[in-house]
Amino acid sequence: MKLTLFTDYSMRVLLYLAARPDRLSSIAEVAQAYGISQNHLMKVVNDLARSGYIESLRGRGGGIRLGRKPADINLGELVRHTEGGFDLVDCGSCVVAPACRLTGVLQEALCAFLSVLDRYSLADLAAEPGQLERIFGAVGTR
Repeated sequence: MKLTLFTDYSMRVLLYLAARPDRLSSIAEVAQAYGISQNHLMKVVNDLARSGYIESLRGRGGGIRLGRKPADINLGELVRHTEGGFDLVDCGSCVVAPACRLTGVLQEALCAFLSVLDRYSLADLAAEPGQLERIFGAVGTR
């Protein structure tokens, strides 16, 4: 199973903001911390803001911050939101589909994957925000 860059970047943004709960951050700052494109992050941040995962404040002194407590951001829910669909293979056009059990096996595997993610929240990933903050600070000074 491979997740999209959109999901990857969504998790990165949320993790960055969870490490800095007491302040606003900018998209440029997040992009620099991870060494990724600011343009790519703009679409991700817009989606996360529309979905309530983050708050976006415009204008001078604006920025982004978490829109929910880290414990209220479930990873399974986030992945379901950011991934368009989970069709692992195209069984609909396959000639052996009526006699094949691959679809059921893959569906079971997907359910197991999401079940594991459902057990975790952003708070679990950011259990050491001080350590994350130090890492992000070190990256920013390079």
